[in-house]
Amino acid sequence: MTSKSCTPLKITIPAVDGFPLQAHTWVHALEDGKAPPPVVIINPATSVHSRYYSRFADFLHAHGFNVITYDYRGIGGSRPSEMRGFDASWLDWGSKDFEGVLQFAGACFKGHAILVAAHSVGGFLVGMAPSNHLITRVFTMGSQFAYWRDYARHKRLAMYLRWHVVMPVLTAIFGYFPGKRLGWLEDTPRGVVRDWVAPRPRFEDIYKSGPQALSSDERAQLVESFGRLTGPTLALSMSDDEFGTVPAIQRLLGYYKNSPSTHLRIEPGALGEQAIGHFAFFNSRYMYSLWRIPLAWLRDGRVSEEIPGRLIGQPSSR
Repeated sequence: MTSKSCTPLKITIPAVDGFPLQAHTWVHALEDGKAPPPVVIINPATSVHSRYYSRFADFLHAHGFNVITYDYRGIGGSRPSEMRGFDASWLDWGSKDFEGVLQFAGACFKGHAILVAAHSVGGFLVGMAPSNHLITRVFTMGSQFAYWRDYARHKRLAMYLRWHVVMPVLTAIFGYFPGKRLGWLEDTPRGVVRDWVAPRPRFEDIYKSGPQALSSDERAQLVESFGRLTGPTLALSMSDDEFGTVPAIQRLLGYYKNSPSTHLRIEPGALGEQAIGHFAFFNSRYMYSLWRIPLAWLRDGRVSEEIPGRLIGQPSSR
């Protein structure tokens, strides 16, 4: 089956605290005698507009899935009128925004399996949602939480200067990160920048101090929330992804202690490509190649063998 375009429905989904999130849905009509189609929630990367995933959503819809895309608060269609001083964080994106979309899917698609396709930080945010036990399967692409020592060794210094020096300095000046002016990212809330640049190997240590400081018990509960995900995870990474290195992917998978995980590592050369990196996977030119991997996983829980890849050992227990 080939992908065909579908006009998505623009809707607003409330986060759990009521913040309005712009979203789009691709929905099939229910057919008598047939099982309801699974619904796939697409979690974007940090500060990437949800429209970037529209072709991928079209593809999934053409293959029988219902699909939801949405923007985190502060990004794209969920941007407030004034970004200066808007203090949304990764914790807000996971425990409030994704949680709100997950609750929406559970309420509006009763009887449908709920699946997640996540890019970069989107796979990290899954663990923060209290309702993540509702998820049947997860597919992630390059998902990690940007610990700088996990960046690709040959690019680490340049990446550190860009993301951990220039980005927070500009954020301090403007009250948010003006990513659109630089052509780097969408404009980004200062709380997300604060979380990104924190130099820590364990993400919960971000919240030891600052505006969203948590007690030691609250941080422990946050880590435990990752254990509520029991559906299996397929983590895909590219060998030329400077963010999604093997240590970075494995570091995140280690938190999902009750989600059976498979880490598939692919060389761009296997597709005759010189580079794919962190972002290109969702370009529609990979519809007939790389996109077959999440399709097989989300549909059947099967790791596709159409694209040669290397299976990485599972993360050790914490």
